[in-house]
Amino acid sequence: MKILSKVGIELLWSDSLGAKSFSIALSLSHTNMSIVIDPGAAEMQPSYPLPKSVKAKLRSDALRRIVNACINAKVIIITHYHHDHYVRIDDKTVNNPHACYGQGKILIMKNPNTYINESQWTRARTLIEGILSLRGKRIKDYTIKPVKNIAFEDPLNELPLALSRDYGDYAKRKSELIERGRKWFSKLVNELWLKREWISDDILLDDGTKIVWGDGKTFSFQGVEIKILKPWFHGVEYDRTGWVTPVVIRKGGYTIFYSSDIMGPIIEDYAEFIIKEKPDIIFLDGPPTYLFPYMFNRINLRRAIENVIAIIKSKPRLIIYDHHLLRERKWRERIKEVFHEARKEQVDVLTVAECLGRKPLIDTM
Repeated sequence: MKILSKVGIELLWSDSLGAKSFSIALSLSHTNMSIVIDPGAAEMQPSYPLPKSVKAKLRSDALRRIVNACINAKVIIITHYHHDHYVRIDDKTVNNPHACYGQGKILIMKNPNTYINESQWTRARTLIEGILSLRGKRIKDYTIKPVKNIAFEDPLNELPLALSRDYGDYAKRKSELIERGRKWFSKLVNELWLKREWISDDILLDDGTKIVWGDGKTFSFQGVEIKILKPWFHGVEYDRTGWVTPVVIRKGGYTIFYSSDIMGPIIEDYAEFIIKEKPDIIFLDGPPTYLFPYMFNRINLRRAIENVIAIIKSKPRLIIYDHHLLRERKWRERIKEVFHEARKEQVDVLTVAECLGRKPLIDTM
């Protein structure tokens, strides 16, 4: 795609190529250095129609490409701590996983201390401990007591559109889920974020490597503005998989929105934010139709479809629609309204594979 090359975006890997990933690189002006977002890949789920050995090879291919891109990266951004979004230091299947966190890089990472669930709290510490150990450092030398005077705002208070939606016959069940979610959030605040030790922000290591929490901050690198958003739910309201930090990039008069994992977006307020940013290029991870209907219901699929249609009507130049969406054969049928609207509005909605001139792997099976 001409617009991708014009902006300097390289598509490293995504699910349409056969391994779980949503990794991209963005070149920095007047240099061979780049910014890499979410350098990671994982094997497809058991239901994906390939032998396990082939899935493992595809993951290996993905990680080889991603790690090679990281070697020349100045900045690495990790939006959250799911294994398909970062390379583990102890990954024995990867040649030189340390390249992702090498000397002199700026590592902009999701805050591991707040707006994070239990599993990602642990994964973040394992990753950061590994990065520090490469330099002979220990994580305990960078731990601090939790900041007690923070008022943790309930994130649902910032989602008036989602709260005001008419859920019809599903309204009672939705209300029950919201109440459970509030209790879960309160438990995270009081038993995790305010109770256990934090890792200090803005770590500068002897080799020039810098580790900083990105949540809600804006960075500038050689004319490229990177805005890391405050944490968004990974899917529905109070999604137990935690939070992610989407990214807004401005370069050379273009605006790029990178969704990370918002599963659609399912939440109406997130779609409205994207529309208001007026991005030229949008990376959307799409609804997880492979979980439908047992772990992903019809109501939330409907919300995701309506939200993408609203985004299409705002007339971006290109939507790269991939990741969770490309994990099962019926994905096109389940979201056919999206493609109908895209044709009507003359907006390109393509997978990573299609941008590279290939068919999505799942479409060939």
